Amino acid sequence: MARDLKRIPNFDDIVFAIRNKEYGSYLLRKKYNRNIIISLLVGIIIMVVAIIPLYLNAKSLETQKKPSGRTIEIKMENLEQPNEKVVPPPPAPPAQTSIIKQQKYVPPQIVDSIKPEDVKQLIATEQAQTAVTDKEVVEIAKQASEEVQEANAEPEPFMTVQEMPEPSGGLKGLMKYIADNTIYPAMARENNIQGKVYVRFCVTSTGAIDQVSILKGVDRELDAEAIRIVKTFPPFKPGKQDGIPVPVWFNVFINFQLY
Repeated sequence: MARDLKRIPNFDDIVFAIRNKEYGSYLLRKKYNRNIIISLLVGIIIMVVAIIPLYLNAKSLETQKKPSGRTIEIKMENLEQPNEKVVPPPPAPPAQTSIIKQQKYVPPQIVDSIKPEDVKQLIATEQAQTAVTDKEVVEIAKQASEEVQEANAEPEPFMTVQEMPEPSGGLKGLMKYIADNTIYPAMARENNIQGKVYVRFCVTSTGAIDQVSILKGVDRELDAEAIRIVKTFPPFKPGKQDGIPVPVWFNVFINFQLY
């Protein structure tokens, strides 16, 4: 009783001093502040739960729409060329002229009568001479053909020459060609495979690309793409030694890089 007398009545107690407190309004007013705080907290939680998934979804869509960038860096260079003395191409062997030995002319002998045995012997002798002559002609023609093929065969490619091969349009034109035509393999891009692929190829005496091979690879798909693009190079200006077009080895590397 002493505590109740000392307690100072609040506004709600004064308002409902002469009213029915069991009606319900009194309890609502007493719990008003607590209900407001609980409502605010519940509202904030609902907003957070509703907004976070939308934000994450929008972020994911933005990431998917953003194109994956790639750069391909190309540098043309001769890798570790040996300092060896340049040997001029060997001269073509002189064509050998084969001379067919002519049969000595034997004047016919006039006789009063020819025996059948002599006629048969004469025919057999002529046929044997004709067969021997044809065989010699075939062997000589075959030998001449082999010599012509050896003379026309391409010599071994040089490492360095006085005038090195030049790509069509210069290095800038070749770099633009590679950048426009190289396709980054999808599997290598998904697995984030990057690196430099070193390629070796021969520029023939006519400027064509031949004997393409990998000096140092990175991945099977990147290596295959590097070989493919090198084989499609436009014709080069052939290298020259003493003013004569000769085949020359050429080395390049293609840098496959993602960003």
